[in-house]
Amino acid sequence: MPAAKPENRFDERPGEAPARPCPICGKPAAFADRPFCSKLCADVDLHRWLGGVYAIPAAREPDAEPDGAGKQ
Repeated sequence: MPAAKPENRFDERPGEAPARPCPICGKPAAFADRPFCSKLCADVDLHRWLGGVYAIPAAREPDAEPDGAGKQ
């Protein structure tokens, strides 16, 4: 028998902390789409990642050479 779905998509599971707001629009997060409130907000976030809006900064050591450079 499949698990029962919550009556309201914003219902929390027993014993869990309250949902944080959606990082895109600020509405309460839906359990089914967490951490987002909807599939739309999840898709907006994915588009931002794929479009290069979000970037993880990387620092390169100034003396570091590319792999294989300087080796003979």
